[in-house]
Amino acid sequence: MPAAPPISIPTFAQAQQQLLLAEQEAEVASSTLFSSTSSSSFVSASSRRALQAAGYALTGLVLVACRTGMGGREVGEFGADSAIGSLGKSKSSTEAGNGRNDSDGGRVRLGAHGIRVGDIVRVEDVSSSGRGAGGTKGGRGKGIKEEERKDKSHEGVVTRVGERSVWVAFGDKGPGGQRKQDGESVDVLWGKKLWLVKLANDITYRRMKQTMTRMENMTESDHTYFMRVLFGHTPPSSVDFESVQSIEFFDPTLNDSQREAIRFALASKEIALIHGPPGTGKTYTLIELVLQLLKQNLRILVCGPSNISVDNIVERLAPHKIPLVRIGHPARLLSSVVDHSLEALTQTSGAAAIVKDVRKEIEMKQASIRKTRSGRERRAIYQDLKELRREFREREAKCVDSLVTGSKVVLATLHGAGGYQLKNQRFDVVIIDEASQALEAQCWVPLLSASKAVLAGDHLQLPPTIKSTNGSKGKEKVKPKPDVENTADGSTSVGRPGSFRLETTLFDRLLSMHGSGVKRMLTTQYRMHEKIMKFPSQELYGDKLIAAEAVKTRLLRELPYEIEDTDDTHEPLVFYDTQGGDFPERSTDDEGKQVTILAESKSNDMEAAVVVRHVENLIATGVRPEDIAVVTPYNAQLSLLSQVLKEKYPELELGSVDGFQGREKEAVVVSLVRSNPDHEVGFLGEKRRLNVAMTRPKRHLCVCGDSETIRRGSRFLQRWMDFLEEHADLRYPDPSEYMQL
Repeated sequence: MPAAPPISIPTFAQAQQQLLLAEQEAEVASSTLFSSTSSSSFVSASSRRALQAAGYALTGLVLVACRTGMGGREVGEFGADSAIGSLGKSKSSTEAGNGRNDSDGGRVRLGAHGIRVGDIVRVEDVSSSGRGAGGTKGGRGKGIKEEERKDKSHEGVVTRVGERSVWVAFGDKGPGGQRKQDGESVDVLWGKKLWLVKLANDITYRRMKQTMTRMENMTESDHTYFMRVLFGHTPPSSVDFESVQSIEFFDPTLNDSQREAIRFALASKEIALIHGPPGTGKTYTLIELVLQLLKQNLRILVCGPSNISVDNIVERLAPHKIPLVRIGHPARLLSSVVDHSLEALTQTSGAAAIVKDVRKEIEMKQASIRKTRSGRERRAIYQDLKELRREFREREAKCVDSLVTGSKVVLATLHGAGGYQLKNQRFDVVIIDEASQALEAQCWVPLLSASKAVLAGDHLQLPPTIKSTNGSKGKEKVKPKPDVENTADGSTSVGRPGSFRLETTLFDRLLSMHGSGVKRMLTTQYRMHEKIMKFPSQELYGDKLIAAEAVKTRLLRELPYEIEDTDDTHEPLVFYDTQGGDFPERSTDDEGKQVTILAESKSNDMEAAVVVRHVENLIATGVRPEDIAVVTPYNAQLSLLSQVLKEKYPELELGSVDGFQGREKEAVVVSLVRSNPDHEVGFLGEKRRLNVAMTRPKRHLCVCGDSETIRRGSRFLQRWMDFLEEHADLRYPDPSEYMQL
């Protein structure tokens, strides 16, 4: 019996659009980045320089070279304007981030900036910066209208960054997704004084909103059986276990829970959830599932919310020599998977020859533009370029379609699955990895035309970060549960604001709606010492986790290099209990700091000193800094610890708990920070955040915190403190031994 009533599909889609708009606005506001629809032309020269100093822009540029890339995209090379730059001394330099060498030693070096490969940017003619859309006070002659400004701006993705140049690949769409004219495009930037500004990534939101709009406009007859199952209007079909009992597995090392999850996913007709707690080999399970689906001659689309989640699967599938293609901009892919990218394949496959001659002709025409000053001749060349680009796109579309259609496995990010490359493609199964970290609207980009889906993730770790509802002045928020009202047809509706929340993932919702019958959990974990694993297993995973033999008793002193045997290196679980009030927290507000990222955050100087001492002790025994991580829920504490540890141990990893999700280290030190007479714990009360913190280490977990404060936060926290007091190596630091940082 479903645990939740069915949901009205149009109402859901309408609510998602409102939530996504609020989230996009919050993201732009919090990042101080321009959106693709906002104006950047009316920025003064001093403001442009300030944006460059802040890492958001590059000023004083000119177009140096231009070539044609995939999809008819033009790749522009932008260098510093020699009229305002300063010559570099050396004739070659190593490019930032990619190790290539510049050969243009005489070119002016770019100033310091924060533009990186993968950034979405807008390039504009500085002369188009006017006084506003109305021009001068008289409104005539000197102003520039917003629509004219947009026509003069060009958006693209940074593909390469050097000391003397930045390369940007431009699409054939302008701001807001509207198609530009094919004629002049980037060529109009020759000889102009330019600047480049980083944009917020609107593409993901655009694809999600387009998908939700399609869902909202669907009639009931448009709703597929798959959609009706996922919104609770009909139960999932019976699972056909008989068809999968005798399958032979490609990987003989899979454990029983992994094999059961694969059988369940193969036998399910519409939906299967694979619950992968930390370290349980979820990715290995998905690789086996893909191979089994291929054995059944099925075609598969594999997606994830981030490029890294998709690239990890590409890396592990590639050795199996199966026909696969990775959709996505090469600038954003791991170097190890670029050879499997669609762009690389279009240049190396046999089908690539059909576009090479047109590409060469386009580049010859582009070069000829710079050799003529005649307006009539330039217009004629632009017209030729327009026709050549159209022919190029037509030929390349055939090449792309041939490559993608010939691939049995296609991989893309969730929003990347909404690109033109997959527009007319059909798949038998859609697999979504890290589904518990993806917005539901994002999942529907590939799922809208699906008939079967397998979702993998862990809903007991942190959901996707949501900016539009996070935080309030004075206190961290604990979000209320959604209010639900029923419509006349029995489906749930948005009764009032808050009925639907972006934090509720598709993985969460399906579990709530259909219960555990649609899920299989992986139970053998290959990461943690069994003492580290024990509490999260008991509290969150039904005491079902089992530590594999190879990891259940391993310690720091057994690392494959020389380690001294001390109290620290033979203890898998250590707890520094700072109770007593001698290790008090403080708020950034206490000192009147105005740094936005630290606003209302918490820090604890004395506890930081305990953390630093423990890290130093571990390194003194021989543990390498790169095998240690220090994590904390609070940015102010992270900043404090970084000031002390980062310069001394640059290989040591420091990060927020939220940012460390999906990572692991041999030793992890956790600073809980909170210690106050009111026993307030803030967002430490979120058990999923603590689950992430306590499941990152392999051999050694050290927790620093005030048990008196922490245990008052919730029953979960009380049980954790009781567990640590009973099972950890309990230590009570003497305040007199720790000088404040």
